[in-house]
Amino acid sequence: MNSLVLLFVGLAVFFVAYVLYGGYLAKKWGVSKDNITPANRFNDNRDFVPTDAKIVMGHHFSSIAGAGPITGPILAAIFGWVPVYLWILIGCTFFGGVHDFGSLVASLRNDGKSIGETINLNISSRAKKIFNWYAWLTIALVVAAFTDICAQTFAFNPELPDSLTGARAGTASVLFIFLAVGFGVVRNRLHASLLISTLGGIIFLTAAIVAGYFFPFIKLGVNGWRVLLVIYIICASILPVWFLLQPRDYLCSFLLYAMIIGAFIGLVLRRPDVEMAPFIGFHVNGQYLFPFLFVTVACGAISGFHSLVSSGTTSKQLEKEEPDAKLIGYGSMLVEGVLAIIALIVVGYLSKGTEVVSGAPAQIFANGVAWFMSSFGIPESLGQVFITLAYSAFALTSLDSATRIGRYVMQEIAAPPAGKEAGNSKKTFAGSIRGFAANMYGATFLTVGLGVVLLIAGYTRIWPIFGSANQLLAALALLAITSHVVRSGKKSWETVIPLVFMFAVTLTALCFIIVQNIPGRSANAFLPLACVGVLLFVLAVMQIVEAVRVLCLKKKA
Repeated sequence: MNSLVLLFVGLAVFFVAYVLYGGYLAKKWGVSKDNITPANRFNDNRDFVPTDAKIVMGHHFSSIAGAGPITGPILAAIFGWVPVYLWILIGCTFFGGVHDFGSLVASLRNDGKSIGETINLNISSRAKKIFNWYAWLTIALVVAAFTDICAQTFAFNPELPDSLTGARAGTASVLFIFLAVGFGVVRNRLHASLLISTLGGIIFLTAAIVAGYFFPFIKLGVNGWRVLLVIYIICASILPVWFLLQPRDYLCSFLLYAMIIGAFIGLVLRRPDVEMAPFIGFHVNGQYLFPFLFVTVACGAISGFHSLVSSGTTSKQLEKEEPDAKLIGYGSMLVEGVLAIIALIVVGYLSKGTEVVSGAPAQIFANGVAWFMSSFGIPESLGQVFITLAYSAFALTSLDSATRIGRYVMQEIAAPPAGKEAGNSKKTFAGSIRGFAANMYGATFLTVGLGVVLLIAGYTRIWPIFGSANQLLAALALLAITSHVVRSGKKSWETVIPLVFMFAVTLTALCFIIVQNIPGRSANAFLPLACVGVLLFVLAVMQIVEAVRVLCLKKKA
């Protein structure tokens, strides 16, 4: 199969989906330019900040993309390219796009509050607590997985002094962080125009890449990078959103756009054939196509983390509801699908028949895309550094956004009770703990702290349970969106069908993962992951029972 067929069929499907299905959803959900967004109503210049759609698009897209749409399809390719390709198309159009867009709209209708608050209003306060705890645990897995991915990518091995790809990408990434701070100050304190700021940002971003390539002065090992990354995400969580998080994510989006454009041009010029077998098997390397295909592709089709971004940071920055909500909520997921298709083409080209190429997903992707880009004069060594930087930059955007959202969720969980009980609770030990967790700094400490504990396992162990937890979070978010739409007096088959399917997939996957991580069941068993899996499974079942109970009672009433 020629790669251009896969690429252009995917582009055509996503374009039609955006115009027709995205337009249908926007109309049904009442998206209108007349609605005043929470960012305008609650502008505090820290979390609620009305922002130009292009900047919000960059922040949102960079945050949701991360390493997922690259890592997921490459890992899932063990089943063959056909099932992965079909799931990317169907998942992005009817699952992920609906999930992301619906989460954003539900948050806009609820003063920019999280998807947990939507559950509180439409189901019950108990259901909200269950969801928030589940979301917070999932975020801790995100923090652990992506911290390790970035640290492994940037690490320098003194035993291989000539291998500088990681050090070059790491040096450029650190320079990039300082550039983002400068961009934020120029935009929000010196009030420079977006065009001038963006042009300057792109020039300095290019300079950071060049400097990192020729002068890779940051040569830390894995543990050194872990410490540095933990410090970075703590800062990203507590500093004003315009100072670091928003500008870094916005500028980072240009890396992704450049990577996609470069890969696209390279694909058109190279026109490589996908050498991988269309279908390899239902049971491969000890994993079954159902459910592991669907949880492994993860962000390339649907991701529960996206609901936390949509309702956690994006809804607080949206300046106009129309056309911004559809563009950012639905359109970003489709663009992410394009990236997932490119990742699938890369692994499909490098593999031969049923022999799937082995190696770290970042390395596989960088090698393949660098070869595509060499068709128009980019040296492969430079291309590999650029792709590695882009890959890790998106993992960092997911990482910093996840930490900030984890802080929001923990603050919601620990919010003191209203009324007279609020004053009394502060005098108790439990009240003091609650006050610490409700504080911006305390909530950040707890979120990062649990992520550091889970970091011991490493991302290769965390990824399967992260994928399952992430997809189950998507099912819970779809449950929240469904309840929101149903309570407004409308039918919601658009969310009910994905909801039922994702619950079936992810609960099954969690059962497999729990059994595999019981000591003695496999060589790579890790008991803490089995415990987290049990907790996630129990919380999900409790949420389903609570939702069915409350919605049935409300329907009878």
